[in-house]
Amino acid sequence: MRRPNSHNRIYWRNAWFQRFAATMLLGNLLYSPISAFAQVPAFSNTATYTYTDPASNQTFESSSITTSVISEELIDPLGQILGCNGQLLPDYQGFTVALYDPDPNDPTGTQLGNLTSLTTTEVPDIPDNGVSQGIAPNTTNINPFPLTNANEGFYNFLFDTNKGQADVGRTYILVVTPPADSTIYTQRRIKLEITSNSNNILQYTATSLDGVPISLQGDTQLTQEVSVSDAERIGLSLLPMNLDMGLCQNDQLRIIKTGDRATAEPGDTVIYRLSLRNQGDAGLDNVVVTDTLPTGFKLLPKSVMGEIDGQSISIITENNKSQVIFKTNETIPTGGIINIVYATQLTPDAVRGSGRNSAIVNAQRTDNDFAIKDGPATHLLRIRPGLVSDCGTIIGRVFVDKNFDGEQQSGEPGVPNAVIFLENGNRVTTDANGLFSVAKVLPGAHTGVLDLSSLPGYTLAPNRKFKERNSQSRLVRLAPGGMVRMNFAVTPTFKEEAKK
Repeated sequence: MRRPNSHNRIYWRNAWFQRFAATMLLGNLLYSPISAFAQVPAFSNTATYTYTDPASNQTFESSSITTSVISEELIDPLGQILGCNGQLLPDYQGFTVALYDPDPNDPTGTQLGNLTSLTTTEVPDIPDNGVSQGIAPNTTNINPFPLTNANEGFYNFLFDTNKGQADVGRTYILVVTPPADSTIYTQRRIKLEITSNSNNILQYTATSLDGVPISLQGDTQLTQEVSVSDAERIGLSLLPMNLDMGLCQNDQLRIIKTGDRATAEPGDTVIYRLSLRNQGDAGLDNVVVTDTLPTGFKLLPKSVMGEIDGQSISIITENNKSQVIFKTNETIPTGGIINIVYATQLTPDAVRGSGRNSAIVNAQRTDNDFAIKDGPATHLLRIRPGLVSDCGTIIGRVFVDKNFDGEQQSGEPGVPNAVIFLENGNRVTTDANGLFSVAKVLPGAHTGVLDLSSLPGYTLAPNRKFKERNSQSRLVRLAPGGMVRMNFAVTPTFKEEAKK
């Protein structure tokens, strides 16, 4: 039975608040504040006292029980590593949590320096030995601190106010390192900066250094205020940075891009397949794939198809020049795969491009809306020039030949709108200067015939130097990849009549 003294009267207060005041917590290091991570506990506090009435020499005893609920801001001053959606990790062995000072030579304050030197503590507290009382699970305040399954991923650190470790402007980098052989998780880094410390209210800013969001809203930076109480009790101050966040695994979404061939040439059709695999522990929606096509590749919109588990799904396609965007309203379940198939046709311009196209996928987890991304996934297609590499160009001009030598000189104008028939039946018309050209013509012999009916008032000009040019047709030989000229000389018909 307790005797009435001041220690007993405030025992229920010290049991929680002194423990709370002794801890410097660097909160949960992972994705974002998730209120469901923490449970608000209820505390039953009992006070018992006895006293003796001097007059009757009778002893009286009394007790009272008070049940109170600690606000969520004051619960559990320990950080905890949790999964992406707030669940316990299946195995904490091999995980460590460490606190670093920034590299003093790095002006950005984002590079790791030395491990932060923390004051050693002990549990239980041995009076008058100069060692401060610690807090479980990190009872000796070691840095880095190894996580265990028994502690369910909880950790904590204590700051020493005598060393100025809670002063305004102090910056730390909190690092969670997974086991060396982990293929699921990667190291995470959070920069912590103390921005205010007055009237027992300490404010800090947490910034993600790896680009992964800290908050559920996708923020990579957040600011919080916490209470610092009873800081002088053992010279260690409390900084409960409650970053209740979830550690998400790597490669939650994988994109694979394949093609139906390794080599193609202009005119060919190439079929591509995009496979989107959900390797995470939650469904993925708002799936958007951005595919960048190489030069000379043309999407065939009617060829786009999508399927999941053998069932056809709708794919929304947006085509902006070389960039193609595929969207779907379907959700990829855990372990599920969405396949998107589409065809492209190669134009002659493809020989100028690299033949390499790349695709990037973006999605969101259905449980917490975290943004997930993978890529680029690339496919390289070797472009053979084929027939196009051997093709040449025929150029020519229909002009008024004033001196009848078959060649155009200064002052001999071109004739517009003249029509030339080629041997394959194709026609070509001269421009305003009497010029014409035919590109991508196969090598070999080619014939062109001037259509005089398209030139009212003109007839062929007699050639005084080359008799074979006194013909309405021209025969040219085109070398592979070369260029050949096919000219036609004409003269006004009224001049011929005048000579007669």
